Amino acid sequence: MKNELRLSDWLPTTNKEVKIRGWEELDVILFSGDAYVDHPSFGPAVIGRIIEDCGLRIAIVPQPCVTDNLQDFTKLGTPNLFFAVTAGVMDSMVSNYTASKKQRDKDAYTPNGDKGLRPDYATSVYTKILKEKFPDVPVIIGGIEASLRRVTHYDYWSDKLSPDILTTSKADLLVYGMGEQPLRDIIQLLKKGVPFSSLKTIKQTAYLQDRSEELPKNKNWNAVSIASHEDCLKDKKTFASNFKVIEQESNKTFGNRIIQHVGPNRLVINPPYPTMTEKEIDSSFDLPYTRLPHPKYNKRGPISAFEMIKFSINIHRGCFGGCSFCTISAHQGKFIASRSKESIMKEVDTVANMDDFKGYFSDIGGPSANMYQMKGKVQSICDKCVAPSCINPVICSNLDTSHKPLTDIYQSVDKHPKVKKSFIGSGIRYDMLVPEFNKNADPKELEEYTEEVITNHVSGRLKVAPEHTSDPVLKLMRKPSFSNFHQFKKLFDKINVRKKLNLQLIPYFISSHPASELEDMANLAAETKDMGFKLEQVQGFTPTPMTVATVIYYSGYHPYTLKKMNTPKTKQEREDQHRFFFWYKPENQKWIRNTLKKVGRLDLVERLLPKKEEEQKVTGLKKANSKSKSGKKEFVSVLPKKESTKNSRGKKSASEKKYKKKRRR
Repeated sequence: MKNELRLSDWLPTTNKEVKIRGWEELDVILFSGDAYVDHPSFGPAVIGRIIEDCGLRIAIVPQPCVTDNLQDFTKLGTPNLFFAVTAGVMDSMVSNYTASKKQRDKDAYTPNGDKGLRPDYATSVYTKILKEKFPDVPVIIGGIEASLRRVTHYDYWSDKLSPDILTTSKADLLVYGMGEQPLRDIIQLLKKGVPFSSLKTIKQTAYLQDRSEELPKNKNWNAVSIASHEDCLKDKKTFASNFKVIEQESNKTFGNRIIQHVGPNRLVINPPYPTMTEKEIDSSFDLPYTRLPHPKYNKRGPISAFEMIKFSINIHRGCFGGCSFCTISAHQGKFIASRSKESIMKEVDTVANMDDFKGYFSDIGGPSANMYQMKGKVQSICDKCVAPSCINPVICSNLDTSHKPLTDIYQSVDKHPKVKKSFIGSGIRYDMLVPEFNKNADPKELEEYTEEVITNHVSGRLKVAPEHTSDPVLKLMRKPSFSNFHQFKKLFDKINVRKKLNLQLIPYFISSHPASELEDMANLAAETKDMGFKLEQVQGFTPTPMTVATVIYYSGYHPYTLKKMNTPKTKQEREDQHRFFFWYKPENQKWIRNTLKKVGRLDLVERLLPKKEEEQKVTGLKKANSKSKSGKKEFVSVLPKKESTKNSRGKKSASEKKYKKKRRR
């Protein structure tokens, strides 16, 4: 496949490449914080291909240098219509820094992982430069960084409230969420000769106007006002109250326009488009991507983000989970946009015929792998819904949770003559496979899907995300009770043994999440230890814009109830929560023992740090598991001897009862 490609198969990145296409001028120039990977999983490439598909001449400037004479911003000249700016696939601050605010060693979206090629707050940095050099040329910003910063938001890295990104960047227009639909409308109007300044009533866009200006009319939209940026600065509770309105309006089928005052200006956020149809999302994925990084990077080293998804297929967008710490629904929407089987299989065939394809797909999935084709049975019910999640606190009775279309996709992929195996690298939403939780589905069908995944689509480890064991914390997270994980693990172990497999179940957890107390983390460590898990990796909560958890982290209030909530915030508090996961490390054991004794949780001391004879059993389990990891063809069950421990699921110890009463107060 590589040999068949020409330089002109990629979007041009230099004047030389523009000339190769026979162009004398450009309509749009796109600036990106990522290296240019021409692949449907990379937002800048998608936007570039959409603009090209609309008949415009577009070039892309990937990772422009901001520390020299800024020639990267002028080398392609002035576009006829507008500049487009995106920080890339990730928020630049998440890309550049860890949860503890330490600079990352590598940038996954840069050749060889080289850091320093993407500035902090890249969208604002690029836009300010463009507005200084080309004050009369409109700039449209988009991508996840702009999308999640479209209103007053808490910025974790500067530890302060920031105004909307239009204010900080001086951009003319913001496209939030998935950009395909608004971009096509913008371009259609511009091609008709409509002035850029008149683009005020396009869905899924935002802009600033002087308060003295009249609000553009749209007979189909109502307007809702939220507290001004200045009022948010004065009162954290006021800031928190804004989020409920923002989240609900952003996830409605027919939303309202949102108005916020910022200094002398009025921020106008137009309502979102309805979820993309199958035809619309297919048309995006079916564009002529080379599926490869630009040839300019051939000698600079691999781009790890690309290598990770090179042989994977994204089958849908969106997520109806609504997890309090996650930004997927805030950016991609709560409703699922699924590709057709025909479009998916066309891409499968394209990838299977790549020169270096060895027969293995790393992932057939999406943001949440097993939500493909799931939607409301009665659309009119969904049209009126304002709930942020379709599966919390319970699965909506109107939600079709059938896994048959997904199972059919898996089996069709595996029937391709050049495919040896397809894996579900993105993991699965395990709770939807538990009949006690997912009462909408046929239990037999759920077990058949689970068996299909475990038997045919797991490469050694199946990743799932219970996130916590504490029900109060899980409730805040919009995640189901940990009891569902127990049920899923029983099914996993049953299939694992019956099929004589040697697979591991890998649960993911988050430390330092709002509402999580030290005792909650200790209980998490104890409960997972009782189940046979020795956790090696734990994610620390990172407050990213546009999530419930981040609002709570900053303000101390739940945006839906406006009740006070506690959050571990100091460096010490966050480190302490993290330490419980590593109970097996000798350097942590004295601290764990003393900490739990101080709060009267001797029951947890007994479970985490057992007496010597019990330690020997744990050591034996570790050795057995290490043998399993080394490749021996044997399955070591990690089920505890009893289905559950009395301390965690049955009778409570005296100290635990005392603690529960304290928590309720």
